[in-house]
Amino acid sequence: MTQRSCFVLAIILSVGLLGGCASLPPGSDFPKTDSAALAHPEQTQLGQQFDAKAREHDGNSGYRIIPVGADGFLMRMEMINAAQRTLDLQYFIFHGDQTGRLLSDAVLHAADRGVRVRILVDDGETEAGDEQIVALEAHRSIEIRIFNPFAYRGHLTALRALEFAFNASRLDYRMHNKLLVVDNSIALIGGRNIGDQYFQIDPESQFADDDVFAGGPIAQKLSATFDEFWSSALAIPAQALFTGKSSSAALHEQREVLHEDTRQAKADGVDYVKRIASGEPYNGIISGRLPLVWARAQVVCDSPDKRKVEKGEMVGRLMHRAVANAALATQSELLMITPYLVPGDEGMQLFKDLRQRGVRVRVLTSSLESSTVSAAQAGYMHYRVPLLQDGVELYEIRSLLGNTRGSGQTAAISRFGNYSLHAKLFVFDRRRLFIGSMNFDQRSMHLNTEIGLIIDSPELAQQVAARFEAMVQPVNSYQLQLQSKAARRPSSLVWRTVEDGRAVEYDEEPARSGWQRFKINFLTLLPFDSEL
Repeated sequence: MTQRSCFVLAIILSVGLLGGCASLPPGSDFPKTDSAALAHPEQTQLGQQFDAKAREHDGNSGYRIIPVGADGFLMRMEMINAAQRTLDLQYFIFHGDQTGRLLSDAVLHAADRGVRVRILVDDGETEAGDEQIVALEAHRSIEIRIFNPFAYRGHLTALRALEFAFNASRLDYRMHNKLLVVDNSIALIGGRNIGDQYFQIDPESQFADDDVFAGGPIAQKLSATFDEFWSSALAIPAQALFTGKSSSAALHEQREVLHEDTRQAKADGVDYVKRIASGEPYNGIISGRLPLVWARAQVVCDSPDKRKVEKGEMVGRLMHRAVANAALATQSELLMITPYLVPGDEGMQLFKDLRQRGVRVRVLTSSLESSTVSAAQAGYMHYRVPLLQDGVELYEIRSLLGNTRGSGQTAAISRFGNYSLHAKLFVFDRRRLFIGSMNFDQRSMHLNTEIGLIIDSPELAQQVAARFEAMVQPVNSYQLQLQSKAARRPSSLVWRTVEDGRAVEYDEEPARSGWQRFKINFLTLLPFDSEL
């Protein structure tokens, strides 16, 4: 450890010991400029178009699900390029990798056109290089805020862990929202963060996910949630945290880096960069060639200080209650896609109530071999047998798919065998659906803020149901079953799948290695479900 690191460590220890119970993050006293969503979106081209379309459809908004990872990147690029007046971005993760830098470049060009840009990013999963976005703060049209930041701004894991240990009550609380709003007229919402793996182009890691494009009055409701988070005491101006990193010189340097990244990507012939020039799929949506589904929808979103709402200390919103109510209202079938499944007592009671009424419940979640969060997987393992006993049908996605239909990516990228779930999709009676950032786990219910939409649309619900059916095919997933009482095997579960055209049954949990299986089994002994 360097002398500077030791000095930082001493400061963190001092701050932690003296102020471990602090309720507000560093920089909370830094002055903020007031701002709000565009008051008159109808004065923009997009606002005029979707205002007219909404009137044609009884005041409803138009939706289109974006299941393909690369299209999720392209939509963001094209929507940013289309902004005329305002651009709001809210993300749990904004990586400084190739797609992150390309999106940063697009944001910078939007600001150069005079678009007002606001970016709100959580600080829980920040990695080295992610601070590249902060240099944009020096642009007069761009403002960046960090949600619930750490005091330590470096990337040494040990130092971040130490600060967390002394201030866990605050730092355990994260903003998991994902939202992009353009001109207060169109929006993109779902489960994708900003980063190569979330757009399913990284051979080392692909996170299957969904966004939904939304145009019309619903965009203004989504903007209202952004404004609430933007004005929260937990949203700290980047200037308060990154002294000197948002200077004019830093911005100029970042322009050069982003320009070179874009030039190099084009020179390399990267497919998704070439596709930006075509404007698809955005142009198809705006022109009507790719039709929208017009429907009623409800924005479901946690309050920025969800902890106080749960404790009864303030009035606010808890979105998991609205989603649970939608699930409880189902009459025949609930389909659920969630990468992390840690239902807790309340979630288990919900499943039990549904099954007692004869509702079919089918859940697709992560397998051990596809899991990227060991602790969450360990927490889920406690619930498998009780869920199956209650009659819930459980499927676990495989990391190497046998069929890529519905996967959101090409066979070429899938052959690397690094497929993982990241989508959060619930389908109620194939007539309504939830899409958003909320997993069905304790962290999403109680420790993270989340956002999503409940859309009343049989057409969209059936689209998601078709994707569910494709992903639970035996070539793509393991179906879990309870072993018969007569069987004398190591596990009470069996995993059924199809490999090379042949039905296969495993009585030991499929894993990437014996070490992975050992590590997960050890983690199951630790009592931290409430953190998962």
